[in-house]
Amino acid sequence: MIDAMPQFTIVALSRAPIAEKLVFEIKDQAIQYGKSFHSLGGEISSGPYFMERWEYRDLLEVPQREALRSIAARFNTDLCFLSKYPADIQVLAMDMDSTLINIECIDEIADFTGKKSAVAQITEATMRGEIKDFKESLRRRVGLLEGVSADCLEAVYRERLQANPGATELLTGANARGLYTLLVSGGFTFFTEKLRKQLGFHQAQANTLEIIDGKLTGKVLGEIVDGAAKAAYLDQACLELGCSKANAIAMGDGANDLLMMNGSGISVAYQAKPIVKEKADAAFDHVGLDAALMLF
Repeated sequence: MIDAMPQFTIVALSRAPIAEKLVFEIKDQAIQYGKSFHSLGGEISSGPYFMERWEYRDLLEVPQREALRSIAARFNTDLCFLSKYPADIQVLAMDMDSTLINIECIDEIADFTGKKSAVAQITEATMRGEIKDFKESLRRRVGLLEGVSADCLEAVYRERLQANPGATELLTGANARGLYTLLVSGGFTFFTEKLRKQLGFHQAQANTLEIIDGKLTGKVLGEIVDGAAKAAYLDQACLELGCSKANAIAMGDGANDLLMMNGSGISVAYQAKPIVKEKADAAFDHVGLDAALMLF
């Protein structure tokens, strides 16, 4: 009887050549799990990154994956666990706050009122998954912004918001490959629209802050974009393109990104909360966003 072909691929990504000691330690750890990793052609370099790939059989359990990631982290290397090596990726879907950009916009808006700490505590608890109802969380945080001048939004964008490392290169590369690029956020349209134009996203979806007489009212207009809505926007984009979610790469950092990431061809946790790293195929802590281009 012929054995089934290996179904899984592990990818190591780093900003420096992959250390031989790392390869040895990862393979040695795998042996302790009763598994063997077989090289897929040695080291590859592209732009600022270096990559090595191995194939293996049988699913690794979450604690096993996390142990291997801990080994890799000692060498400033990130690990990705793919069920196959995807080729037919057609959609890139991304979260905004703390994924595409370096800040949580709502926290920075609150800073202008001296309420950053109160808002940030709710934000952190939500992203860790401790507050389950994102809609209620957002309403509570936005309510604290009542009376803030709308000019603060422009100040946050101009003075505090920066794209995370590799963001521009990721969008340039994704668009050059013909991917449909979707920015989907539980944040605010003021920022997503500017980033859509700046970076070249095909589509952006987010929440709209109510502004009356130049001040925030503390309310959100229309339906709130939560985790379920993020997933629905990705599903709709795939439907319109005639592909499935398996043809998408989804990137996020918080618990409200998990529904969007679940079932995608590749899920990437960027500088993410532990609950998100555990469930994601790839966890980027040392490489930039554009390293995702090496995964397909």
